[in-house]
Order: sequence, then structure tokens, then C-alpha cells
Amino acid sequence: MSVGPSEPLILGIESSCDETAAAVVSGGLRILSNVVASQVEIHRKYGGVVPELASREHLRRIVPVVREAADQARIQLQELDAIAVTSGPGLIGALLVGVTYGKTLAQALHKPLIAVNHLEGHVHAVLLEAHAAGRDPRLPAVCLIVSGGHTILYEVRAHASNGARLFSYNRIGGTRDDAAGEAYDKVARMLALGYPGGPIIDRLAAHGNPSAVRFASAKMSGGNPHDFSFSGIKTAVLYHLRRNPHLQAEIERRQHALSHGERAADRLRALSSGETLDLIASFQRAVVESLVARTLAAAEELGIRTVLVSGGVAANSELRRSFETESGGRGIAVFFPSRALSTDNAAMIAAAGYARFLAGERSGVHLDPSANLPLA
Repeated sequence: MSVGPSEPLILGIESSCDETAAAVVSGGLRILSNVVASQVEIHRKYGGVVPELASREHLRRIVPVVREAADQARIQLQELDAIAVTSGPGLIGALLVGVTYGKTLAQALHKPLIAVNHLEGHVHAVLLEAHAAGRDPRLPAVCLIVSGGHTILYEVRAHASNGARLFSYNRIGGTRDDAAGEAYDKVARMLALGYPGGPIIDRLAAHGNPSAVRFASAKMSGGNPHDFSFSGIKTAVLYHLRRNPHLQAEIERRQHALSHGERAADRLRALSSGETLDLIASFQRAVVESLVARTLAAAEELGIRTVLVSGGVAANSELRRSFETESGGRGIAVFFPSRALSTDNAAMIAAAGYARFLAGERSGVHLDPSANLPLA
């Protein structure tokens, strides 16, 4: 394969949680391959990610996933210009697999190694899609990263470094307790809807009345007014179930269906009463309203007219609709990645690594992963 000097090839490696991913991106913008090996089936019976199992599965999958990414891109690994690897934040054992393999591969191929913050990767996921659609977002921007592990607001600004465009990040706010995606998973567990909870709740919410159950919005007394809180909404669902014990029978029926592999949304909907569907819709509306209201309020306070939304929960259909509706009258442009790039992937890591590669950043054999790596 012949690649011009203006189009360096970057291999991205992502293993921060339960997705083993590798991708090849040309010139920081053109995705040549994007391979993701999901571990959902492994963790499903536990209702969440088991760190030890995730690490073992990364060990088993990382070599074939990288090989498949190179094959799909129709390149030899020796043709790469650099290797970008997620160094944090995430599960330390899972991160260690990706970082160790990335370092080993970089040394074997005599290629530069670039450390990438997983959260910055999510910012680049939005930029990748926007550029492909011919809509480059104007910076500065407010970025909401919302997933099973994160609900954080950043102010994103661009600056030049050695001819490359790099980004700086100022943390505006974040969740004080559960991440939004975590709240989805916990509520899905209460209602016996299966794991992961976000997609199935999103599907079933379309069949309920989102105004049927009122959830009080979290009061951010003291501290940062741009913070989020979702534990109260989650607890309100639990109390609702305790006040309505007749719902337990259908929960048990759904649990029985799940134990026999019946996970389709249509099947779970058939096993759910209108009352339960209303509860699901109301829960989702409460979460979405909080995310949208606080994000747009932060943008308006800072005088910023661009919002980026990324992370697994960015695939939620009501979140997308609500942002589009609420931002329209405020003159704020909102950008999402495609659903495929909303969840963890390596294309976003390669894209983020590309800019740092151009800026001359390099990591060596002493690179260590960090479970709580801040984004700055």
C-alpha cells in the first residue's frame, strides 16, 4: 500500500474496559479498519464487567484483533508510522494488557509509541464523524462524555504545537456518584431487563409515558452547579418498586426469560406491563433531561456555541432527539459520533494519537497505565 507523507498510518489499540479493539487510521481522519471484539456475552450473567475476566479476555483476543485490523486495512504492520495505545483511565488490568502489547509491538517494529487518554479518544470520535460529514465543529466547545464509567463535562480548546492541532481540556463538572450509563445498568438489573441496560431501556422507553412517574431533579447544593447526580433517580426507581409489590411477578417472569436466553426487546416488552413501561420511560426522561439541561447551561454560561456529545450513552435515541430540540432555539450546534463510534473503539484512539504524533510526542518502554488518568 502506498501512503503519502501527509497521511501517516496510525494503529490504535484500546483495552480500557471490556472491548478489545484495534484500528488503522490514515492521516488522522480516514478510517481504514476498526475492529472491536466485545465481551458482553461473557459479563452478561454477572450484570456488569468483572475486571479479572475482562483482563483474561483481552489477553486472549488482542493479537488476533490487531492482526484483523491490519488485514482489513490491507497493510503490513511494518508500514505503520506509529502505534497509539490507551493508557488510561480504565480498569488497570485491562489497560495493562493493551499498554504492554503496544510497547512490545512498537519495539519489535521500531515504531514510535503514543500514549492516549481514553477520554480524549471520545472527543476525537466526534471530530472524526463530523469531518467525514463535512461539518467541522467550531472550537471552543463544551464536551459531554457520558458512558457506563464516565459522566463529565469539559471545555475543549484547540492550540497549535509543532504544526499540529492539539486540544486542551478544562473540567467543568461531572457526576458526584453514579455515571449515567451505570444508572441505566442498575435500573435494568432491578427490572430484570438484562445487561447492558442502556440499549434495552432505550428501546422499551419508546412504548411508555415519560410523564407518568415524576422524578425530582437532583439538587446540587454546594460545590459545582454543573455537576450531575444519578443515584437519587436510581434509588427512586427502587422505592417505586417497593411501593408497588405487584410488579414483582412480572420481574420474575422477565428474569426467567433472561435465564433461558430470551433477551429480545419485543419479548421483554411482551413481559412488561404498561405501568413498567411508563416507569422505564420516566426514568430515561429524567436522566436525559439532566444531561441536556446541565450541558447546555454550561455552554451558555461560558458563551460557547458548540457542544460535543460522546461515549456509549451518546447512542441513546432520546438523548440525541432532546439535544437537537433544546439546542435549536439557542443557536448551539450539537455534534454526535455515529453509534458505532460512540462506544469504546480504537479508531478514536488512533485519531487522537495522530495529532500527538505530529506534535512530536513519544512514549517509551517506561509507559505505565493509570486507572485514574486525568484529562488535561
